[in-house]
Amino acid sequence: MKPTLRAHAPVRAPRTPTPTAAAAVVATVLMSDGLLHVLWSTGTTWPAHDATSLSYAVLGIAAPFTPPVLLPLATLLFTGAALVTARARLGRTHRLGRLLQAGTVAVACGTAVRGVVGIAWACGLRTGLDSGAGDTFHWLNLALYTPLCLVLTAAALRVAAGEEAPTRDR
Repeated sequence: MKPTLRAHAPVRAPRTPTPTAAAAVVATVLMSDGLLHVLWSTGTTWPAHDATSLSYAVLGIAAPFTPPVLLPLATLLFTGAALVTARARLGRTHRLGRLLQAGTVAVACGTAVRGVVGIAWACGLRTGLDSGAGDTFHWLNLALYTPLCLVLTAAALRVAAGEEAPTRDR
């Protein structure tokens, strides 16, 4: 019997998202959150039935959901989305590359801090939370806010560490 030769498939390295795909994830979440802040600034309390319930569900404290508070936060979220997207598309060598890199790292740091604090809250540390907030914030933090922030941190770091964008007219 003759030995048969098998063609082996090349071994592929595990795939990580491209900087552009990672930036799309970050931008989608930040833009969605920014749009929610704009909606809430109009006085709408969706998905809660009143402003206090919304505040407790989103923040774990009683805080005003008013335009002077919400619109700057929405602007910050939109700016973060734009910086991360531009960093992925234009690269560090673009004339604004240092600003885009700093903005992307700032988004990663902000989401990392929120993720770490969310882990502390999930482990039972109640610092900074109202005792009257109930369980809604705890479960939203555990199931949504903290995991999402940690994913955003990883995605923003992927963008920051990404290869340079193709050479373009600058």
